Amino acid sequence: MKRMKNLEGRYRPYIDRFHNHPYAIPVTTFLVLFFLSIASFIGLNARTDPPSDSHVVVLSIDGTKQSIPSRSETVNDFLARAEIRLEPFDRVEPERDTRIDEDKFHVNIYRARPVTIVDDSGKRTFAYSAAVTPRSVVSQAGIKVYPEDKVETVVPDNFLREGVLGEKVTIERSTPANINLYGSHVAVRTHTTTVGDLLKEKSISLDKKDSVRPKLSTPITQNIQIFVFRSGQQIKSVTEEIPMPVEIVEDRSLSFGSQAIRQVGSPGKRVVTYQIDLRNGKEIRRRKIQEVIAEPPVKQIVARGPQGNFGQALAKLRQCEAGGNYAVNTGNGFYGAYQFVPSTWSGVAPSPYNNESSIRNPGSVPASIQDIAATNLYKRSGWSPWPACSAGLGLQDIYR
Repeated sequence: MKRMKNLEGRYRPYIDRFHNHPYAIPVTTFLVLFFLSIASFIGLNARTDPPSDSHVVVLSIDGTKQSIPSRSETVNDFLARAEIRLEPFDRVEPERDTRIDEDKFHVNIYRARPVTIVDDSGKRTFAYSAAVTPRSVVSQAGIKVYPEDKVETVVPDNFLREGVLGEKVTIERSTPANINLYGSHVAVRTHTTTVGDLLKEKSISLDKKDSVRPKLSTPITQNIQIFVFRSGQQIKSVTEEIPMPVEIVEDRSLSFGSQAIRQVGSPGKRVVTYQIDLRNGKEIRRRKIQEVIAEPPVKQIVARGPQGNFGQALAKLRQCEAGGNYAVNTGNGFYGAYQFVPSTWSGVAPSPYNNESSIRNPGSVPASIQDIAATNLYKRSGWSPWPACSAGLGLQDIYR
């Protein structure tokens, strides 16, 4: 106890000086906390990995991209967590209920832009839209158009004189007409100017026994009634559906396997007319004499992200390179499922398979090791080491 008092008396001036220094306590506190943080980091094995259920989402807003780590389960959940406000006519790809189940998951947002829709009747409609095609813009604005109507985006000559704000979309309306084809009513729409041109447009060929009313030179007017009839034979018409055409657009801005509809399509209708041959009141033969497109189909446009995954791409590659045979030796210096040459193998093979015997014949190593080596080579050089097969298969350099 006496020794402790002697030490305290000996160091008292230094202790008093420390307490009287204005920065002594803050600096000491910072140092203590700093060293505690380092100790905690080491104690926790320096783990900085994100949670296993976290994914990196690549968010693109009108082409401007940023990567955001997120634990959201769906696109809608991600938008809510990221506090991204969407206006009524903004567009999101993929659909909001799409699950986020991989890293580098793409979410694209297209902000609505001002559009002036001009009908050929002179009517103007101002709207906001993020739709891709002019037909989709008009549909989103709640304006009904028919498959035969011409809808297109045009550049105004003078924005002020034309009274156009933003993008300009024009609608050239088709004229409705009615064709009575051998007793069957067919409603059509057209941009032609005469009855003869309309029949030609609809591929209605006239037999010498056919009669047409009104005459072929008659101008087309709204809801004109046209009659085509044939005497002395039984005629039957059948309405059939024309399948909706679908155009697939590959879009790397979308995530793997996801898709987005950029223009809603619809099936069409055609009327097929047959001449019926009878014997004793029973049909013995029918011959198609006319086929009229009553309503053309509208193409559906679907944007699709890259399909499949890297494992599937590798499977296609080795099937092309070596028929899927990991042990193949072509005899020309190429080995294994990915047709490695020894010099390339030595640079990408994992240890201990970069030894002399493995380098001499890469096809002799296990399949899983060849897959790893091919993956390493792809990460380094993309698909360029396999030019013919990657081009033939259409493999995209999107996995590294």
